[in-house]
Amino acid sequence: MYPEEVPMGKGIGIQAGGSHARLSDMRLPWARTADEPAPLDHEELIGRIAQGDEEAFGALYDDLSARVFGLIRRILRDESQSEEVLQEVFVEIWQHAARYDADRGRCTSWIMVMAHRRAVDRVRASQSSKDRDLREGVKGFEESYDNVQETVEARMESERVQEALKCLSVAQRQAIELAYFGGYTHQEVAGMLEAPVGTVKTRIRDGMIKLRDQLGVA
Repeated sequence: MYPEEVPMGKGIGIQAGGSHARLSDMRLPWARTADEPAPLDHEELIGRIAQGDEEAFGALYDDLSARVFGLIRRILRDESQSEEVLQEVFVEIWQHAARYDADRGRCTSWIMVMAHRRAVDRVRASQSSKDRDLREGVKGFEESYDNVQETVEARMESERVQEALKCLSVAQRQAIELAYFGGYTHQEVAGMLEAPVGTVKTRIRDGMIKLRDQLGVA
């Protein structure tokens, strides 16, 4: 079960081993200072979190919360709901860190995909215009696949498209999901996935071609 309390603005409360501990020194995204810490080894932190290391959890939150919040905020556009989803994401990380598989991608990618999925779930539950974010996201797609874009825009919420997305590689799906649902440019997606921009463009292009074939777009 989720911890009973994960208050925003006062640190994240964690239910660990039957006792309640509070990481009161963790900053919210908008409270970060200008002096950023040296890059952390997120994979190492996740491994420690899987063992119940609260200090590692605090370090990961402090290092990635601004980036995660930015993605969520751009999807939801509502600050209060974005804070709630940010909280949910880090609770999930705390509870399920052991599920992270380094062979399937970087820790940052795993977290960002988790964040955008939770944000999209919130959109689906609260808004009727479910394809809004997709329409805005495809603006960053610069290749000439207009027919594919129109089909994906029209059917993104359909079971058929969801099944088609499963046919993509993990890397292709991550790139397309972040671009479409998050509304990020290729440059921004490259930063989140820690991959060259050219690689991200190739993943999106190849993924769109697969979607075209799966959806039967001429």
